Amino acid sequence: MKLLEGKKALIFGLANKYSIAWGIAQAFHEHGAEVGVSYAIDRLERRARPLAESIGSTFIEQCDVTDDAQISATFAKAQAHFGTIDILVHAVAFAEQDDLQGAYYETSRAGFATSMDISVYSLVALTRAARPLMLENGGNILTLSYYGAEKVVPHYNVMGVAKAALEASVRYLAADVGKEGIRINAISAGPIKTLSAGGIAGFRKMLTYVEERAPLRRNVDQDEVARSALWLCSELGSGVTGEVVYVDAGYHILGMPEPAEKIE
Repeated sequence: MKLLEGKKALIFGLANKYSIAWGIAQAFHEHGAEVGVSYAIDRLERRARPLAESIGSTFIEQCDVTDDAQISATFAKAQAHFGTIDILVHAVAFAEQDDLQGAYYETSRAGFATSMDISVYSLVALTRAARPLMLENGGNILTLSYYGAEKVVPHYNVMGVAKAALEASVRYLAADVGKEGIRINAISAGPIKTLSAGGIAGFRKMLTYVEERAPLRRNVDQDEVARSALWLCSELGSGVTGEVVYVDAGYHILGMPEPAEKIE
């Protein structure tokens, strides 16, 4: 059974084969969706384009989500290419490396604004642009969050604040567009080795810490996140909107994680 047969999906944020966006693109393709992709900057094209072409994508566009003109142009091309779209995936986040080190109060004004613009406002802007292409049949919008949105995670700093704003935006947007048959949700994934994760100091220690303490005693991978994206954006998730769904091996349920067990 193909859950997305005949659906058209547009995925923003494809960077390389380790991207969560790539895992989602593959899962959608395997379940019958026609997938279009967008990458952020020139240097990512050499990785993003071959991946997209490998799943038959013929809509592959660069889009700077801080530029409203580029967003409008990208969705105009999407309308010409697809007619309508059923799914929008927002896998976009960024913070300056200097703002992911040291104390949060050292965050620069410019760095704060950049992180909020790229990581949060872009969801608002993409939703606004996608909405007209979803009015005919309804649609699904999905974004990606992380546990640092609600609890302090070392070195996550301004990105944690941005993810908190992102999750709030999901709720407000869901209330706005629900009456038009459009659902919007977020997946809060556990730590996964991606290009953006590499900018977080101590990320390897984070992976070990979660693996030793999460109820499932392991980390999650991009395929598990992709499968959750699949059900949220298919009819299996038809009654779900405005939610943050955790795919983190259960780590978020812990109030006081036990010390790591000694491994023989």
